[in-house]
Amino acid sequence: MSAPIITVTEVPWEHPQAATLRDAQRAEIDAMYGPGSEPGVAPSASDIALFLIAYVADQAVGCGGLRPLEPGAAELKRMYVVPDWRGRGVSGAVLAALEQAAVARGWRTLRLETGPKQAAAIRFYERSGYVPIPGFGAYADEPMSHCYQREL
Repeated sequence: MSAPIITVTEVPWEHPQAATLRDAQRAEIDAMYGPGSEPGVAPSASDIALFLIAYVADQAVGCGGLRPLEPGAAELKRMYVVPDWRGRGVSGAVLAALEQAAVARGWRTLRLETGPKQAAAIRFYERSGYVPIPGFGAYADEPMSHCYQREL
């Protein structure tokens, strides 16, 4: 079986497939940690500089975005892969595209937050060169927040 051809495309925050993927991600997080478990301000069209969707053929299979932090730094937001497509290169394709876009925008530091029940995500980020850091921003005093950073 050959590897799927994954294309990653920038879309507006309001794009219907982007909204569907983000809703699925929030439902999964709410099932793990309970509703309303997101520390800080939820991302929105007003603070996400870039949002990407990964496609296999015309099927939206993953997504991720970048929210600017301080000069030179951004946060990965709403990284998600549809369960049937996990382990097939989608997250790597989205992350690579986000990192490339960050560098193009002058952001050399990427940060992210995840939780202890997301072991696969933690392994993925650590394999991708992200290192644990103390909580930042809204996550600073959140015991369930696991924060990571990578210098690009």
